[in-house]
Order: sequence, then C-alpha cells, then structure tokens
Amino acid sequence: MAQGPPPTAAQAYRPNRFVSLPAELDPETYDSSPEKRRAEAERLAIRARLKRQYQLQLNNPNPPAVIEDPALVRWAYARTHNVYPTFRPTPKTSFLGAVVAIGPILFWALVFKADR
Repeated sequence: MAQGPPPTAAQAYRPNRFVSLPAELDPETYDSSPEKRRAEAERLAIRARLKRQYQLQLNNPNPPAVIEDPALVRWAYARTHNVYPTFRPTPKTSFLGAVVAIGPILFWALVFKADR
C-alpha cells in the first residue's frame, strides 16, 4: 500500500526538554475560530469574484478602451485623496514641511540680499 506524502518539517518537529515548541509551530497560535474562518472565506470569495470580473474584461474579444480594476481604483484613492486621516506628524514630516514651506522663502531672501 502506498503511503501519503512524508510529513513536513513543521509537522515532524516535536519539542524536547532542551528546546520548546516555537510559537510559529504551535497550533494554538494560528488556529482560528469558525467566525474568523467564515470571514476569511467571504473575503476570498469577494477577491475571486473581482479577479474573475477583471479576467473577463481583460480577455474580452471586444475590449473597452479602459479596463477598470476596482482594487487599483481603491488603492489610488487611498494614496491620493485620503491622506489627512492617515497622516501622523513625526519629526521627519515636520522637518520636511518646514523645509518645503520656509526653505524657498529663505532661499529667495538670500538671493535678493546677495544681489544688492
């Protein structure tokens, strides 16, 4: 009789008294509840539906001029129109803001002062 495939290294790993089981291999760490699995299945179904819709548009013998990818549209919107709700002031962004706002004024003031 043919046996199934050999166990993977993660399945074959057993903790001993010197080394404990890593969290990545502990089933309690990544085992999810039925609600979580159901939500993941719903997201997977949505992604598959969007992918099928895009593939149908892409392989259409009479394609439209522009193929709209909803995921790409959402990504572009999040990158451009939704900046302020996700902005976090940090020392780097504060410095860059000061350089962009005050830097040109100081530059032209020095240029005009040196020109006199």
